[in-house]
Amino acid sequence: MPPRKSGDSPLSLVNTQAGAAEQPTASGAPVYRQRFSVSYEYPVYFTDDVFGADNLILEEALCELEPSREQRVVFFIDANVAAASRMLKERITAYVNARPGRLKLVCTPEVLAGGEHVKNDPALVERLQRRLCDLGMDRHAWVVCVGGGALLDLVGYAAATTHRGVRHIRIPTTVLAQCDSGVGVKNAVNAFGKKNFLGCFAPPHAVINDASFLETLPQRDRICGLAEAVKVALIRDAVFFNWLESSADALHRGEPRAMAQAIRRCAELHMRQIAHGGDPFERGSGRPLDFGHWSAHRLEALTHNDVRHGEAVATGVALDTRYSVQVGMLEPGADKRVHQLLSRLGLCLWHPALLSRDDNGRYALLDGLEEFREHLGGELTVTMLRGIGRGEEINVVDHQQVLAAIKWLQQQEGGR
Repeated sequence: MPPRKSGDSPLSLVNTQAGAAEQPTASGAPVYRQRFSVSYEYPVYFTDDVFGADNLILEEALCELEPSREQRVVFFIDANVAAASRMLKERITAYVNARPGRLKLVCTPEVLAGGEHVKNDPALVERLQRRLCDLGMDRHAWVVCVGGGALLDLVGYAAATTHRGVRHIRIPTTVLAQCDSGVGVKNAVNAFGKKNFLGCFAPPHAVINDASFLETLPQRDRICGLAEAVKVALIRDAVFFNWLESSADALHRGEPRAMAQAIRRCAELHMRQIAHGGDPFERGSGRPLDFGHWSAHRLEALTHNDVRHGEAVATGVALDTRYSVQVGMLEPGADKRVHQLLSRLGLCLWHPALLSRDDNGRYALLDGLEEFREHLGGELTVTMLRGIGRGEEINVVDHQQVLAAIKWLQQQEGGR
């Protein structure tokens, strides 16, 4: 620090050292505008058999920042994944132990429950934070989570809030997580009856999409993730939407090449929006990647997660596409085209909860609009469609038109 000269005030020294210029204000009080930027970068890998002896991707991701230091790492595994891959803990242990001096297991890989319900228990977050504390995990250690989107959310949030950020790597094991949530920058848990009410923006240090995990997925879970592919195609890429239509039967059957192409393109579009959409940490009022989600989140809550996230998104996409047609934003017939694609993929698009009412006789689904607005604050901002591949944000949603869209969807689904 330079010697303080006579006449210098502490305030002027702050100004010089911070490199910020003093600016006048209406109140006459001095103000200094602190400004800096932080660049984020993380790789998203696509591979098969990440824990194979000859697969170097995980080692590369763990050692990239400090290649000369042994990396301490703890693994958390989704119980659903562990059940489907019975030797997974042993394979992870063998992978790490085969790299002495490079990688070190802090403890035996631990299995945690998966599924959306894990995000509803606040005690789980504290339990994970306590575990990281007991293991002596610091900001140069690593947390690797192998699992579906819900567990990735939970573990990512615990890691991000321990020491203000323990490094974490995601290995998504579902279609939904590999093409959407797993490659993003958000971590969250549910609280006070609201989805993702507690959370943070903390980008992972790497994402590793391993196609081999998809081979053991139940068909319902595999199909669920395709809703996000349809969603992002509708708002960003008409060519991709056309491809989804032409490949719908192959995707429904789970053909590996078709699934790999759909997941990769979907991930690319989500990553492009995060990097170039102008608001990666959602500081404004818009959530363009959440097309169809205002009703999806509410439907999940109304059914106590009996309707899974991907299924709820499919329903929300169908509703908002129909709404866009009804209000004249989207050409007639596009709604039936979208409905047909979602149905061919095998997605369920109806649940009686869409017509449920609260104690005052009001349609409960409509509460999702205010919850959606409240999540970011500001004015309500919902994405609708101006065309296939072209989303547009609107700030007013006509409740009667929403109800008409629900009735239309009920008719399309056979009036059940």
